[in-house]
Amino acid sequence: MLAGELVAFGTETVYGLGADATNGRAAADVFEAKGRPHFNPLICHYPDPESAFRDVEAGELARRLAMRFWPGPLTLVLPRRVTCGVALLAGAGLDTLAVRVPAHPAALALLRAVGRPVAAPSANRSGQVSPTSAEHVLDGLAGRIAAVLDSGPCPVGIESTVLDLSAGQPFVLRPGGVPQEALEAEIGRVHRGITPSAAETTRTLRSPGLLVSHYAPRLPVRLEADSVAADEACLAFGPPLPGSSLLFQLSAREDLAEAASRLFEGLRWLDREGLARGLRGIAVSPVPSIGLGLAVNDRLQRAAAPR
Repeated sequence: MLAGELVAFGTETVYGLGADATNGRAAADVFEAKGRPHFNPLICHYPDPESAFRDVEAGELARRLAMRFWPGPLTLVLPRRVTCGVALLAGAGLDTLAVRVPAHPAALALLRAVGRPVAAPSANRSGQVSPTSAEHVLDGLAGRIAAVLDSGPCPVGIESTVLDLSAGQPFVLRPGGVPQEALEAEIGRVHRGITPSAAETTRTLRSPGLLVSHYAPRLPVRLEADSVAADEACLAFGPPLPGSSLLFQLSAREDLAEAASRLFEGLRWLDREGLARGLRGIAVSPVPSIGLGLAVNDRLQRAAAPR
């Protein structure tokens, strides 16, 4: 895993498809292996609460819940720290991060050995049933990942509960292994999450499956460009566009996984450098809408949408 490979492993909920969360290319490989062309944020796994809280800002409620339910099937969505080392792609470019500490001895041993946060969505092809055994993982992902750590059957067998604590009031965004009643017994009233479309409209929730606050640069983004104006920076895929002076290359060899892993970094860098140089926009090379290119273009279209 430290070499950037994908390793599936069992938790108390389901088997996760593990990748070094600090490695943007490894995070891109997770999307590719799953066949999931969407930049949904990935849940990051840690061996203990304090390791998780080094990457996110945890208030009193978060620490109380961690003391009660971690290790266990509860994911907390919390504000990302400025010093957080998790790759932007793993967190979908959001200013929050979904974190949890699993309650499985094999998973905890792996996390301690890796010594870094591990991004781990369910270890299955997108749209298929979540795996609860190593055999299930191999049924869908054989040949797509480096290894499976056979951790036996998953005792919980359903995904973790996802609780958003980033928006002031606690919201359950996904029911799971910790019942809402147990949460309320610990911290009082917990609200049920709103629909993704409503979340997109109100732009209040940030969590796996609810891409609410997408990163958009301050400079306007122009898609499907075939040249670059004098007052534009260039986000390139393949050969640089004519007229490029300030350039960020997503992938010179036109590798879509590489482009996905570098997209957020490129937008941020061009925005910062372009503003410093007095530029007025970012021109983006065409990216094919196949495989991970669908996800890249989805994010670019959102970045280019009217403000």
